[in-house]
Amino acid sequence: MTEALNLSALAAGLTAAGLLGHRVWQRLQLSRAKHPSLTGHARMARRMGRWLPGYHFDADDFFQADGAGAEVVARRQAGFERLSTQLSTRHPQSVAASRALRQGLSDLQFTSAYRVPYPFSPLVREQLPLGSVFERTEGHRVIDLDGQVFDDLSGSYGVNLFGHEFYKRNLQEAQQRALPLGMLLGAYHPATLDVVQRLRRLSGQDEVSFHMSGTEAVMQAVRLARYHSGKQKLVRFCGAYHGWWGEVQPGPGNPTPADHTYTLRDMSERSLRVLKSRRDIACVLVNPLQALHPNQAAPGDSSLVGQRQLKGADLKAYADWLRQLRQVCTERGIALIFDEVFVGFRLAPGGAQQLFGVQADLVTYGKTLGGGLPVGVLCGQARWMKRFRAERPADLCFARGTFNAHPQVICAMQVFLEQLERPEVQALYTKLNEQWTARAQQLNLALHQAGHPVGVAQLGTIWALQFNAPGRYHWMLQFYLRAQGLLLSWVGSGRIVWSLDYSQADFDAVCQRVLAACAQMRQDGWWDGAPAAPQLKRRLLKEIWQAWRA
Repeated sequence: MTEALNLSALAAGLTAAGLLGHRVWQRLQLSRAKHPSLTGHARMARRMGRWLPGYHFDADDFFQADGAGAEVVARRQAGFERLSTQLSTRHPQSVAASRALRQGLSDLQFTSAYRVPYPFSPLVREQLPLGSVFERTEGHRVIDLDGQVFDDLSGSYGVNLFGHEFYKRNLQEAQQRALPLGMLLGAYHPATLDVVQRLRRLSGQDEVSFHMSGTEAVMQAVRLARYHSGKQKLVRFCGAYHGWWGEVQPGPGNPTPADHTYTLRDMSERSLRVLKSRRDIACVLVNPLQALHPNQAAPGDSSLVGQRQLKGADLKAYADWLRQLRQVCTERGIALIFDEVFVGFRLAPGGAQQLFGVQADLVTYGKTLGGGLPVGVLCGQARWMKRFRAERPADLCFARGTFNAHPQVICAMQVFLEQLERPEVQALYTKLNEQWTARAQQLNLALHQAGHPVGVAQLGTIWALQFNAPGRYHWMLQFYLRAQGLLLSWVGSGRIVWSLDYSQADFDAVCQRVLAACAQMRQDGWWDGAPAAPQLKRRLLKEIWQAWRA
């Protein structure tokens, strides 16, 4: 009897040890699949964000943050004063309106504060004012309250694919179609059936649901994946953006823990091994824009220290990665979600699914699909989209929104989707990637021949400036570009989004302005005197340490 009890205890012990060993091995696999940088370690990044001290340069330290000599500092000061005067006097009404608006608009307070690295921010906000209020658009140009004209390189954060005039016509036509029904909500405008049918054809999916933003559409995709799989964990890849909600913002900027989120390496066999071995993963989120900068967050001037070089993935290699991901998700019953809120309709009429030849289980759209109005759309396979169980009537995945399928938005989508099928619009996609790659090469060659430490990386019409030499002042280029009449988004030179109404002549003119901005920045000394990257990093760490001790 005693012997039997001992054997039973031994078996139980071995089982427990085996389970413990399996959990330890799974945990090790998960750790190895994370990117070694802070980007891949969300909890550590969040702790670092809470620990990092705030400090700001005074007028003297501002110009010699890289240890430059007196002659270079003097050139920088003179250039800074000249640029300050130019921006202030050229746009007084726009600057005054923006400053007044900032007092009561928290969004503008945030974007103004984080436009440049934070030690430089107070003096920049005071001395280099940028207007955020504009009066009208004409073609690919934007006009401010002072009548100053800018070439729009912001792309309206991704919305503006076909040009401002295209969306003006869209909105006018949509309003005429929707006006008879007014703002009747809950019921559907007759155009809804046409929109659903077009989206089903375009996406290759079975069903559609409408939401009020891209963030909300992604939220619903994850909710449905959890509902149908019975699992809680979601996988996202390092650097990818999927909206501002907590589950997909596990690092700095998220005040609540994202305990159900795994952030893994993009394009990694180790990540595939995690997906194959774990039983708690409901879905995998893919933002196809990461092909431009795998395992890196979207570039922005506010975090720019030293060089910025984006090592974009070979598109064939990225397509192979997505196919492997598709196979593993199918085998493991994991929902594969393509977040095409930003890139949808920019890479191809059918988006990343068409470009890379991979069908997702769920795909989200937004931005340009609304034809100029805000919208989020989720398309998916029927087995993932259903929100209730007939056999369990109280088991629901509830999701509604008062303004979902608003008549104006539905009609704007209908007009957009109709326009998308027109031969002249389809023709814009012919050799689209080849055309914009050639334009990027044209600008890169011109910058190289001029000797500027600047280049561009791109994925179709989505570009980012990269800097090929160390320096603490690369972010200043955005202000020289604005002085040249080029309008960027608030993240600065990290994101240039083109609309397709730029002719070759228009593009050539923009290139000349970029070269002029670089030449002036170089003349003013911002690229002179910079030490090697290791020295810059040591100097930065010393500043942080001194601020932390203060």
